[in-house]
Amino acid sequence: MSKDITLVVMAAGMGSRFGGLKQMEPVGPNGEVILDFSAYDAIKAGFTKIVFVIKHEIEEDFKAIVGNHIAEKIKVEYAFQEVNDLPNGFVCPADRTKPWGTAQAILSCKDIVNEPFAVVNADDYYGKTAFKKMADFLKQDGDDYAMVGFRLENTLTENGYVSRGVCEIDDGILISVTERTKILDCKFTEDDGATWEQLSPDAVVSMNLWGFKPDLFGYIEEGFKAFLTEKINVPKSEYYLPSVVSQLIDNGEKQVKVLVAEDKWYGVTYKEDKPNVVNALTKMVNDGLYD
Repeated sequence: MSKDITLVVMAAGMGSRFGGLKQMEPVGPNGEVILDFSAYDAIKAGFTKIVFVIKHEIEEDFKAIVGNHIAEKIKVEYAFQEVNDLPNGFVCPADRTKPWGTAQAILSCKDIVNEPFAVVNADDYYGKTAFKKMADFLKQDGDDYAMVGFRLENTLTENGYVSRGVCEIDDGILISVTERTKILDCKFTEDDGATWEQLSPDAVVSMNLWGFKPDLFGYIEEGFKAFLTEKINVPKSEYYLPSVVSQLIDNGEKQVKVLVAEDKWYGVTYKEDKPNVVNALTKMVNDGLYD
């Protein structure tokens, strides 16, 4: 009997730089969105369920464009990230409209995910190798977590800065992730371009493809309470999934294995990126990688 593993897709966010719901943008030759390719690759890799984390206000459109036809091929469930969904004892400030970040998004799945699971962004194309490596890891026994990383040079765009989590790795184990918010041509700046520091094109970066066991929900819940105690009244504060992972690593509670995918990552960070993504995915379809 094959082991159940779930793919959790974070699809509640808006693409501020791109402008709009990136996860709804057609990029394939037959009108497919990036999520269609991710679902295909996940199914082929052996995932048995997909959970979409969305907002209630996009539910109807999301199901019509993406969710309903994916549900014909694999079990699909929905979780909803809501700004008022806080642990007991906490009340959302009246003027807060922004959800609480990617860790809260994952926490919204706690009642419907009871098996090993992967987490991906809805608007990133990760490729077949990444899903296969993660699926193989999740099917193994053990308490460790995992991350699929990509080479920095395979994640850049010609159309502007990108933000990447640069990984420090020791013997295949993740030591730390340092967020560099302005990377251009394998160089980063922390002073708005006054000075630049070189990064290796081969550096492994996180693109938010994580693998977890269900015990993660307990860690997030406790950490979320501590976060809210400190920052509930900070208007744009967010509780990020990588912060949870980093704390578990620093505390020695978890090891995170790094699985490196040598494929090129694709995403629409800027509107100008879309033609390159369309061309790349069209070529893959024409080459028979997707049927």
